[in-house]
Amino acid sequence: MFESFFPKPKMFFLTLGGWTAFVIALYYSFGKSIGTFLGFNFSEEGAATVIGLGYFVTPEFLWFDIYYLLSTLVFYGFWSRFSPHKWQNWSILGSSLLILMAYLTVQVSVVINAWYGPFYNDIQKALGGGGEVSASDLYGHLQIFCIIVFPYIVFVPLKLFFTSHFVFRWRNAMNDYYLEKWSKVREIEGASQRIQEDTMRFSGIMQGLGISMVDSFMTLISFLPVLSALSVHVEEMPLVGSIPYPLVTLAILWSVFGTFLLIFAGIKLPGLEFKNQRVEAAFRKELVHGEDSSDRADPQSLVQLFNNVRRNYFRIYFHFAYFNLVRYLYLQADNVIVYIFLIPTIVSGRITLGIMNQILRAFGQVASSFQFLVNSWTTIIDLISIYKRLQAFEASIHGGALPKIDQEFIKSEAIDDN
Repeated sequence: MFESFFPKPKMFFLTLGGWTAFVIALYYSFGKSIGTFLGFNFSEEGAATVIGLGYFVTPEFLWFDIYYLLSTLVFYGFWSRFSPHKWQNWSILGSSLLILMAYLTVQVSVVINAWYGPFYNDIQKALGGGGEVSASDLYGHLQIFCIIVFPYIVFVPLKLFFTSHFVFRWRNAMNDYYLEKWSKVREIEGASQRIQEDTMRFSGIMQGLGISMVDSFMTLISFLPVLSALSVHVEEMPLVGSIPYPLVTLAILWSVFGTFLLIFAGIKLPGLEFKNQRVEAAFRKELVHGEDSSDRADPQSLVQLFNNVRRNYFRIYFHFAYFNLVRYLYLQADNVIVYIFLIPTIVSGRITLGIMNQILRAFGQVASSFQFLVNSWTTIIDLISIYKRLQAFEASIHGGALPKIDQEFIKSEAIDDN
């Protein structure tokens, strides 16, 4: 799964984690000093966010892009010499480009969040009827919003186009790898389907989850400082009173609670999804045998195999019923939790409409970052079931023991042949 696309996967991901930790630590410890030495004129600490396309040509933004590019090229240069790989351009440089695209997307959200403040403050003044705000002022805000968003609208299709090619390259790599080992894996139940379908689904889901995880991480590091700065407007919260960084604390605790709640509610689903693929494959395989031989696929056998399919589906429906009940209860509560804790601040008049909207949006971004598992749990369930099926290929190729469920299938096939 990974060996086909990445060079020496275990060592690769270990060095990737170490290199990432190093460059992040270096950036936050000495990045500003290095940038200043190279001639970048950074803004003062605590300066307001530039609202508009000018944000993307600020010294801070340009220096980060250059730093990221240099870090990527150093890592790529090391692996291209240490362990050259057929797909290294796509697996290393392609992944880095996807991460950069995720970062750019998040930065657009940061600029829009900054835009919310003055826009809704002027809305509040306009609704007060004092004549302080004219129609041209509000149209000006909307013009700035369009300037920010329209390039993003062009960028998103390009991002999706590249992502589609990246996914197919990974599938291509797995397909080539497994076909070279076909003689070792052909006895595995549903071998053709695992190569044709599971490789496609695995690469697609891994890419989707990977980008979502990176996007969540980028959102977190971008919006945590924003939410932390906005916490100064909230002096006291219901139930807990006055605590340091109340909005950040609330976002973390609420998200952690939701994550463990959903994991507990959906603990049985991965195994059921895996079993579902097996019973479907057994039913499909018997039908294929029936096309080649009149001795196979008799009505009694087919009825029994389909009963296995039906029984497993009904179990999945039952477990998904209470899982979805818990999930949607949490997600609906998520829509109002921040309002509940903001009510004392709102009624005291300590914040304006603009600041309130900035708080709501920043809180939503931080909470959604921490809720990565909550939002992705059903996809993770599907990925686990696919991973278990492809594990049989890995075991056969490397001479390891097959998963128990595949051993049982081969034994049943031997009994049928006898």
